Amino acid sequence: MNISANDRAVLRGLAKRIAEIAASPSNAERVARAKDTHSLKPVRPLVWLDEIPWHEMDFDGLLTPRCETEDARAIETGFRRTLMRWDYFQADMVVPPYYYIDKAYTDSGIGLDVQEDVLATDQSNNIISHRYIDQLDTPEKVDALKIPALRADPDQDARAVAQAEEIFGDILPVRLRGHQIYYAPWDIIGRLRGVENCLIDMAERPEFIHHIVKKFTRIGLARLEQMEKLNLLTTEQPSLHCTPPFTDELPAPDWDGGPLRLKDVWFRGMAQLFAAASPAMQEEFDIAYMRPLMEMCGLSYYGCCEPLDRVIPYLKRTRNLRKIGVSPWANVRSSAEQIGGDYVFARKPNPALVAGTLDHAAIRADVVETVEACKENGCPYEFVLKDISTVSYKPGNLIDWVRIAERTLDEYYPER
Repeated sequence: MNISANDRAVLRGLAKRIAEIAASPSNAERVARAKDTHSLKPVRPLVWLDEIPWHEMDFDGLLTPRCETEDARAIETGFRRTLMRWDYFQADMVVPPYYYIDKAYTDSGIGLDVQEDVLATDQSNNIISHRYIDQLDTPEKVDALKIPALRADPDQDARAVAQAEEIFGDILPVRLRGHQIYYAPWDIIGRLRGVENCLIDMAERPEFIHHIVKKFTRIGLARLEQMEKLNLLTTEQPSLHCTPPFTDELPAPDWDGGPLRLKDVWFRGMAQLFAAASPAMQEEFDIAYMRPLMEMCGLSYYGCCEPLDRVIPYLKRTRNLRKIGVSPWANVRSSAEQIGGDYVFARKPNPALVAGTLDHAAIRADVVETVEACKENGCPYEFVLKDISTVSYKPGNLIDWVRIAERTLDEYYPER
C-alpha cells in the first residue's frame, strides 16, 4: 500500500485510540460475562448492537474519511465506526487488542449466479427489495451445480499483514485470523429459485426439495472440509453473527496449538425462509440436513429472524447446540420455558423500535418482557439489536435505545 504522510498520521492517531480502548478493564469484564453466559451461568446479559445503518449515522463529520487513498480509507472507516460506537452507543461492545486481517482465499462457486430485479427506496441503503428468477426448477439444473473448490492465498495474507504492521503495528498489534462457519443454504436456494417457488414445492413436490437440499448439503460439507484442510478456521471471530462469541470451551480440550479443526470452532446456522412454513417442514427440509454439519463443530448457534418458539423441540435434538435465536416474532415466554437453563436465549429486540419516533415505554416493556421470562425460567441470555435497516437518519435513536435498555437492566442487576 502506497500511503501518504497524511494517511499514515490519520491511521496512527485512530489506532492509538483503539489500543487505549482495548486496554480498558470493561473489555475484560464483558468477555468474562459472555464466557459465563455461554457456560450457562446466570449473569447480567450483555447488550450488543450490530447491522447498523451506517449511511445514516455520520453526524458532525465523525465518519467522514480524512485519508486520501482507497485502501487507507477502508481501514479508517472501520476505525471510525468502532470509535463512534464506543463513544455514543457502546452498550457491552468489546474492542479487541489487535487489528485483525482475515485470511484471503478464493471460492470457485457452484456455477450459478443470482438473477434478480431490485427496487430501492433509499439509494444509500443496502436494504432493498428483490424479485428472484427461478434457475433451479428441474432436477437436471440442480445436478449441474458444481462442488466449489477453495484456495488459500498466504502470499496475500503476508502482504496485508506487513502493510498494516508498517503503518501502525507498533501501536495496535496486527493479527491474522481465519473465518467463522456461517451456513445458511436456504438463503442461497431462495435467491436462486425465489421464496414462493420453494414454499409451494415443499407442499407439492417435496421429493424435489429433498433433491435440492441434498445437493446443497454436499456443497456445504465440501466447503467446511476444505476450510479445515486449508487452515481457514478461527476462534477469534469478532462476533457470532452479531452476538458475543466468547467461550472457554473452544478450542476443544485436545487441541495441540496447531491448525484449528471444525471441532474447535462455532457453527452458525439459520433458515429464515421457514418463517412461512411449519415447524415439521423446517425439521424435514432444513434442520435434519444441517444437524450432521452442526455436530462436526464444537458448539452451534441456530436462528436469525425466523420465529423458533415452535421449532425448539427439533433443535434440541442437536447434540452440540448451545445458543438459540429468539427473534422479534417469537413468543418470548414460550421460548424461555422451552430453553430453560440448557441453552443461551439470544434475544433480538425489534429494530422497528428505533426506526422512527422512539416510544420509550415500548422499548422498556420489550426489555422487561425478556428479562422476566428469562429470570423466571433460569435462562442465560443476551440482547442483540440487529437488522437495523433505518433509524430515519436519527443516530440519537440508538443512543437512547441503549440508555433505556441499560437503565432497565439496572433495575434487575443493581450491582455492575
